[in-house]
Amino acid sequence: MLPTFAHADEGTPVLDSGDTAWMIVATALVLFMTLPGLALFYGGLVRAKNVLSILMQCFSICAIMSVLWVIFGYSLAYTGSNPFIGGFDYVFLKHMSADTVSGAGAIPESVFVTFQMTFAIITPALIIGAFAERVKFSAVVVFSILWFIFSYIPVWHMAWSEHGFFHNWSVMDFAGGTVVHINAAMAGLVGCLMVGKRKKAFEEPIKPHNLPLTVIGASMLWVGWFGFNAGSAVAADGTAGMAMLVTQIACATCAVTWMLIEFFVHGKASALGVATGAVAGLVAITPASGNAGPMGAIIIGICSAICCYLVAVKLKFILKIDDSLDVFGVHGIGGIVGAILTGVVASESLGGTGYGEGITMGAQVWGQLVSVLITIAWSGIVSFVLFFIIDKAIGLRVESDDELRGLDLSDHDEQAYEL
Repeated sequence: MLPTFAHADEGTPVLDSGDTAWMIVATALVLFMTLPGLALFYGGLVRAKNVLSILMQCFSICAIMSVLWVIFGYSLAYTGSNPFIGGFDYVFLKHMSADTVSGAGAIPESVFVTFQMTFAIITPALIIGAFAERVKFSAVVVFSILWFIFSYIPVWHMAWSEHGFFHNWSVMDFAGGTVVHINAAMAGLVGCLMVGKRKKAFEEPIKPHNLPLTVIGASMLWVGWFGFNAGSAVAADGTAGMAMLVTQIACATCAVTWMLIEFFVHGKASALGVATGAVAGLVAITPASGNAGPMGAIIIGICSAICCYLVAVKLKFILKIDDSLDVFGVHGIGGIVGAILTGVVASESLGGTGYGEGITMGAQVWGQLVSVLITIAWSGIVSFVLFFIIDKAIGLRVESDDELRGLDLSDHDEQAYEL
């Protein structure tokens, strides 16, 4: 459950400097995941003529979501007793002052607002990788704003609000398996299908232009993810410590498993593969990070590597779905695997925190599955409607000549490299 906030003169606990210091660090780490982590990870994966467009989209989304979160996002997500959406009581953060602290973690509400802002930043930024190299910058901006309103905020409220709809099934989503990864991945999948394939996709290789950038970006994501998961404890305590440990274990296990799969299939392991495996492990442990133990983290790491590899490397080419940077294959499948297995690895027999009173493993897994299906349906329908409207209004895809020239020049009149 999220912390509740009140002014210090209303009898709330005194601000805890240790919790506050950790949450400030965690907030910076999560922002670091988008800028520069995700931007470099995605930027290295696209072709040289499109790298600036990816960096520009990540940077712009960061700025836009920061403003929207303050104006109405936090209020609609956090407040209200409706199971699907909050209210307007906290618009422009008009209720908050410097001495507003929480009764749970004893941190300033300003820190919590900023921490959750970084989640609102990275989630729509994840989406852009699915249809990279072929969508107008204007369409990306408009879609990101509308999707934030109609998909991100409602799913956030359903999963994390005290009165959220997912509480009917006692759903465990510690740091955003449904809210962030499945939510974003479904939008990306719908987008890449509606926009269509890149020119020459599946006819000739479309290779990353700078794998060192991708590995550097993945490394930044790995480090930043400790803020993402351990920070979701909203305190410097044992839960945060265990969340940090299982995050490292799952990430490492998934990376090693991915390497072994590549050795078995191709006889060689690739830098792109190990980086992708690491990110897949981070995604999958996210919903379970506050409830799993070390043994559960290993299980999630192995399962997510196998499932994400099969979808991102095999099924994608069989079905010829041009999910450019494997958003659904990694974040979607990893998020689904992690969210469902959270119901398993939370078992005390596997070192987890256990279930609520009267809840069995079967009931918990069923609740996790329900939350996954609702998120898939919600984000999928919202995204389809938004992409359809935007396409009719301003168009989604760049002109054919502009796509061949590259989005750096066609959208921004700049080049990443002067060769």
